[in-house]
Amino acid sequence: MLYAPDQLATTTAGTALLNRLRHLPHCFPATPAVIVAAADTEQPQGVVAAVTWPELPPRPGLRLVLDAIQDPGNVGTLLRSAAAAGVGLVMCAPGTVDPFNPKVARAAMGAHFLVPLRVSPWETIRAELQSYTVYAADSAGQQPYYAVDWRQPAALIVGNEAHGLSEPARALAHQTITIPMSGSIESLNAGVAGSIILFEALRQQTVAH
Repeated sequence: MLYAPDQLATTTAGTALLNRLRHLPHCFPATPAVIVAAADTEQPQGVVAAVTWPELPPRPGLRLVLDAIQDPGNVGTLLRSAAAAGVGLVMCAPGTVDPFNPKVARAAMGAHFLVPLRVSPWETIRAELQSYTVYAADSAGQQPYYAVDWRQPAALIVGNEAHGLSEPARALAHQTITIPMSGSIESLNAGVAGSIILFEALRQQTVAH
């Protein structure tokens, strides 16, 4: 890890972090210019680190499949929501942006360290979901998302921002679900839509207990 002492010392939170970093192994002070050179953002916050991504084992709970989602912000948002909603496994299907992309990591705000995550072919995804009821989010879905019993073993597929669900996703889904909306808006951002459904699942599971 590299950190810029002068930059961190300009804020209360930065000063507290600086005091910790000075006593940790493998943490080295550097100039702001070195931090800029090592980071991939135009205005880094004074700390950069190289870490090994964890490979967390799957846990009980909802499965989330990202079907060719290409916007890093959407993937990061969905990972963050998945971590907050207690999702047991997130699977990135073919065509999805690299979930370890720096832009995804920034949008996920630490979710990579909290939620089990896999990049998987459809064959692996189908095998993983054999014992789950699979729902796919679709603006023309068969029933509202809140009418689903999310307390049972279930999986949610969220499709591509522009083209919707892929053929493998539609073939895997037992049912399509939709988010009812008023007005002339036809669909929601993939990150927003997926998050709404994930937190409905969490609400049902919480009420059930």
